[in-house]
Amino acid sequence: MIVRWGLDSLPDVLRERRVFLLATERWRAPVETVGRWSELPMHRAVDVGDAEVLLALGGGSTIDTAKRVSAESGLPLVSVPTTYSGAEWTRYYGVRDESRRMRGGGGGAHNEAIVYDVDLTLELPQRVTGGTALNALAHCCEALYVKGRDPEADPIALDGADRISDALPRVLADPRDRATREELLRGAAKAGEALARSGLALGHAMAQAIGGRYGLPHGALNALCLPPALRFNAEFVPDALLGGRAAERAEELARLAGFSTLSALRVREDDLPELAEAIVGRRGALVNPRPASAADVLELMQAIF
Repeated sequence: MIVRWGLDSLPDVLRERRVFLLATERWRAPVETVGRWSELPMHRAVDVGDAEVLLALGGGSTIDTAKRVSAESGLPLVSVPTTYSGAEWTRYYGVRDESRRMRGGGGGAHNEAIVYDVDLTLELPQRVTGGTALNALAHCCEALYVKGRDPEADPIALDGADRISDALPRVLADPRDRATREELLRGAAKAGEALARSGLALGHAMAQAIGGRYGLPHGALNALCLPPALRFNAEFVPDALLGGRAAERAEELARLAGFSTLSALRVREDDLPELAEAIVGRRGALVNPRPASAADVLELMQAIF
């Protein structure tokens, strides 16, 4: 994967190819394009015409849409993330409908490059900042104990977790602090690399199932689901992660970012047993280091309800 910092590097990455842009109307095209798609998220086919490369400019939903288009068209994808979601590192994607409920997914995106620019994050709302940063923290944490992980990615995950833990409170206190925003973005970039090299576990399986059912932001659900997942996997969590108090620190950061309970997000308690059954069948639960039954997962959700 090619990784560059600063939008001024984008023309070199694109190499004078014909560009098709996927971005919401909020974002101006940073380069000349031959087409654009702004209906995001979406699940319909996109005609990219005679484009030679796709450019995704936005958060996780935009990049997931672009990855689907890349998989279907065979075109290479250059991503310019505007949040801390980490979607730019993986080849798989989720498909959401207009109400943001999950309607499937797939893989096979042709990721070619990532261009990060801290200036694109300076106007992020607090809840988006907190949610996507905590999603990135979950990538770091779960990459350290998921079955089949890449042990050589462990230092990257640990470094990313420390950067996020240190920078996020300061960014929430002063959102326009460019230097601290860049530190948070660099932590999220490391989290994305750890995610791509090692994968996800139970906390993400919970967040994906609940968020997909209700159309809730993925970051908000990871903020809530990571602490109980860390406690459930305590025997596998490295002592070096977040000063040896990973679950407690993740919980502190979630509350600082404004995420408290599932009920506050209007998740229905009556739905929890059905959700638990769905969660244990997801890949993240199946590769969790400690086997989790539906009863176990139900108990974890009740703890954050």
